[in-house]
Amino acid sequence: MSVSAQPEARRGFLSNARAVLVLGLPLVGSHVAQFALHVTDTIMLGWYSVTDLAAGALGATMFFVLFTLGMGYAQAVMPMVATHAAADRDTEVRRVTRMGMWLSIAYFIVALPIFLFSTPILNALGQEADVARLGGAYLSVVGFGLGPALIAMVLKSYLAALGRTQVVLWVTVLAVFVNVGVNWVLIFGNLGFPEMGARGAAVASLLVQVVTMVVLLAYALWLPALRHYQLFTRFWRADWGAMRQVNALGLPIGLALLSESALFSASAVMMGWLGKNTLAAHSIALEITAMFFMVHLGLSNAATVLVGRARGKADAQALKEAALASVALSILFAVTTMLIYFLMAEQMVGLFIKPDDPERDLIIPLGVTLLMVAALFQLADSGQVMAMGLLRGMQDTQQPMIIAAVAYWLIGIPAGYGLGFLAGMGGIGIWLGLVVGLTAAAIALHARFWRAI
Repeated sequence: MSVSAQPEARRGFLSNARAVLVLGLPLVGSHVAQFALHVTDTIMLGWYSVTDLAAGALGATMFFVLFTLGMGYAQAVMPMVATHAAADRDTEVRRVTRMGMWLSIAYFIVALPIFLFSTPILNALGQEADVARLGGAYLSVVGFGLGPALIAMVLKSYLAALGRTQVVLWVTVLAVFVNVGVNWVLIFGNLGFPEMGARGAAVASLLVQVVTMVVLLAYALWLPALRHYQLFTRFWRADWGAMRQVNALGLPIGLALLSESALFSASAVMMGWLGKNTLAAHSIALEITAMFFMVHLGLSNAATVLVGRARGKADAQALKEAALASVALSILFAVTTMLIYFLMAEQMVGLFIKPDDPERDLIIPLGVTLLMVAALFQLADSGQVMAMGLLRGMQDTQQPMIIAAVAYWLIGIPAGYGLGFLAGMGGIGIWLGLVVGLTAAAIALHARFWRAI
C-alpha cells in the first residue's frame, strides 16, 4: 500500500480542506438527494398508513442490503479511475469502467430472483403477516430497478473520479422531484390513477432509477471532454483482465458494505420483533441518521478520489495532507450533527407521521429516544466511513472487509441482541449494539490506514 514520496509544491491545511470541499460538496449533495428519495418515500408512506410505512421501510432495507453488495463494483471504479486518470492512462480508465458495468449487470441478474420471491423470506424472518405481504409486493417491483441503479452508480463513480461532480449532483436532485411527483400520483391515487400505497412507491422508485441511468449515460456519451475515453465503443467485448481487477477490488468492498448494512438490517428485523410501532420508530430514526450520514459518505468519496490521484502521481505527502483534511472536516460535521440531534429530535421525528395518526403519540417518543442513542455513534460512524474511503483510495480492500465483518457481525449484531433482549433494554439496547459495532470498526480501520502511510 505504500506510496513513494515525490517532491511537489505543498499546500497548507486550508487549501487541502478547500480541495476536499470543492470535490466533496457536490458529492455530499448527491448523496443527500439520493437518500431524499428514501426519505420522501418514508414520509409519504407514513402519511398513508403505518402498515404501508413499515412494509415500505422493511422492503427498502432488504433492497439496500442487496444494492450495497453490488455497489462494491461502482465503488471500485472510483479509485481506479482516479489513479489511472492522474497517470494519463486513458485506456485503463475505459477498461475498468466498462467492466464495472458488466459486473453490475451480472450481479443484477443473479439477485433478481430474491426480490421476486421475497414474501416467504420476510415471513421466515418473523415479520407480521400484513407487513410481509406488502413488503414482498414492494420488492417484486423495485427489484427490477437494481440493474439501472447499479449502472448509474458506476457512471457516478466514473464521473466523480474525473471531477465531474456537478452533473452527479443535479441528476440526483432531478430524481428526487420525479420521485415525489410519481409518489403523489400512485401512493394516494391522484389524477385518476389507482391508489397503490407501498406498491406505488415501488413503481416510482423503479421509474426514477431508469431515468437516472439514462440521463447519466447520455451525459457520458455527449460531453466532448469525455469522448476520448470512448467508454461505449465495442462495449459488448469482454475484457477479462480488467474484469478480474475490478472484481478483486470491488467484491471485498461490496462484502464490507454488506457487513455494515447487515448490522442495520439485523437491527430492523429485531425491532420488528418488538412490534409494528417500534419498527416504524426505528425506520424514522434510521432515515434521519442516514440522511446526516450522507455528508460523511460524500466527504469519504472525495477522500477516495484525492488519495487515488495522489497515488497515481506517487505523491505520499499530498496523500497524507488530503487524508488529514478529510478527517478533520468529517469530525467537525459529526459534532455539529450531535448538537442538531439533541436540539431538534422531536421536530424531526414528527415530520414523518401525519398529525392525525392515532399512533403518533406512541411512535414519536420512541423515535426521539433512538436519536439520542444515535448521537452517541456519530463520531464512530463518521470515523469508519472516512477510514473506508481512505483505504479504498489506496486500493486496500481485503483487510478492511475482514475488519468490517468482525466489527459488525461478530461484535455489533450480538451486542445489539444481547442488550436488547437478554438484558431487557428493548430498542435502546439494539441501538447501543450499533454504537459498539461502529466504534470497533472505526478504531481498527483508522489504525490500519495511518500505519500504512
